[in-house]
Order: sequence, then C-alpha cells, then structure tokens
Amino acid sequence: MTGTVTAGLDGSPQSIAAARWAAREADLRRDRLHLVHADDWPTTAVVRLVSPDEQRRWADTLLSRTSDELRKRHPGLEITTSRLSGRPAASLSAEASKAEMLVIGSLRLTGVPGSLIGSVAMATISATERPVVLVRATTSTGKGETGPGAGDEPAEGTGPYREVVVGVDIDQSCDGLLAFAFDEAAQRGCTLRVVHARSLPLGFSYPALDPGIPSDVERRAATTLSGLLLPWREKFPSVNVVEKAVAGPVAQHVLNAAASADLVVVGRRIRRSPVGAHIGHVAHAVMHHADAPVAVVAHH
Repeated sequence: MTGTVTAGLDGSPQSIAAARWAAREADLRRDRLHLVHADDWPTTAVVRLVSPDEQRRWADTLLSRTSDELRKRHPGLEITTSRLSGRPAASLSAEASKAEMLVIGSLRLTGVPGSLIGSVAMATISATERPVVLVRATTSTGKGETGPGAGDEPAEGTGPYREVVVGVDIDQSCDGLLAFAFDEAAQRGCTLRVVHARSLPLGFSYPALDPGIPSDVERRAATTLSGLLLPWREKFPSVNVVEKAVAGPVAQHVLNAAASADLVVVGRRIRRSPVGAHIGHVAHAVMHHADAPVAVVAHH
C-alpha cells in the first residue's frame, strides 16, 4: 500500500458514484480506500431531518453497506470508514490532507443556483491543496439511456480506459498539474491529451483583420507547449501523448476534448487573498459542465 484514496459519502447517487470511482482508482493505484461521512452534512431529500441518534445510525449503515458493496466489486481492496463530526467542507478537507486524493459527488449546475452538494464541493476544493476529483452519477436521457458518467466505467477496475485530458496554461508553471495528469495516464495505460487554448482579443474575430493571426498564435503556442511537455515525455516514456494548441475559448476546447474522456484534469492556482481561495474560470466551467470525472489540482 502506498497511500489512501478518500471518498465522501452523503447517501446521494452522486456520492455513491464517487465512492465506486474512488474504489476503482484505489484498486488501480494499489492504495487503500477510506470512506467518510460528516455528521453535519446539510439536510437533503436523502438525509431527512431526524434525531442525532437516528442520523448516526443512518450514517453507519450507509458506510457499512457501501464498503460491503465495494469489497465485492474489488476483492482484496483495503477499505476503512469514518463518521466525522463537523461541517462537511472542513471535515473533508482535513481528510484530504492525509490522502493522495479526495473524491466527492457533484451535480451539474444550470441556471438555477447549485445544490447543497455542489456548494460543499466548491467549499472543499477551496479549503484543500490536495487533488479533488468530482464525480457525477450516470445521467439519464429520459429514454432509458445513459450518458458518459461514472457508472459507465467497469466496476472491477480492469479497463479499458479512455483518455485522460488535461488543460494547461503554457504561460505559467504547471509542474504539479502535469505530474498528476501523466501519472494518471501511466496508471491507466491510456493516452494523455494535453490541450492549450489561447483566447484572442475580441477584435481578432472580425473578418477584416488578417485571417492568419490565429494560425500564427497557434503555431507559436504549439512550439512552447512541445517544449513544456518534453521533460514529461522523457519521464513517462510509456504514455502516449497527444498535444493540441489552438486559438479560441479555453474552457470550450477543454470540454470538447473531454467529451469521451475517462478523466479531465484542470488546475487551480494556489493564491492567498482576503476573500479566500481562487478557482479560475476555466476550472469553474469544466467542473460544472463536464460529464466525465474532473480532477482539480491545486498548484503554484
């Protein structure tokens, strides 16, 4: 055993999907899996307003049943559980500090303000510097079909694995982000697709301007991106890397690449400010709109 993958449970379909994804990840990495539930998780349709004793019994049953299910799916995987006291974001971030990564459920956000579990996810990401993976439950199309959510992955962790996609900013140091993405691709034995997109000023979209400007921007960015990736290609020679540098909306290009991904990796730069941690607009958009699991990696 080399480490721990921790997953937060609140009884929702999203958190169950997160626990299943975390078990597959822990099995793949030969880590242990730690399932946690915070007693002060906000009341939802799943966790009804009950007495503290009833709530504790419900949480213990949830942890026990989920761990039993995952042991059947992953024989030999070491699984531990904890029921935590305190608010979820604080409890989960404390657990994350002791783990290789934290995995939690997430809902797609629409024009309506985010759900409680969505706000917990955002607060937890802001409170920890460890990688946090957001997992959605398999989505229903209303016709008995399912979208590319976590439920599409083989339960036993035997693959096959789809691509890992990572969005990078070539103008900033992103070693922590690339280290995580290359390691995830190496663990899976799958392709790593590296995407860099550079938004052009609004004026460059007008037809009267030189149409070759976007192409020049892309060529220069591609050269810089190749140089940035060279030491990582040498460190992970088994990883097949596909790199792409384009001009256009950054978040949209990452989301397009993520459409059939096994995992999407985005960065969150560690910044200290009076208003708290900063989550960039690209990470924010990908977290809210990607169907695949999204790993948010804090880095300098």
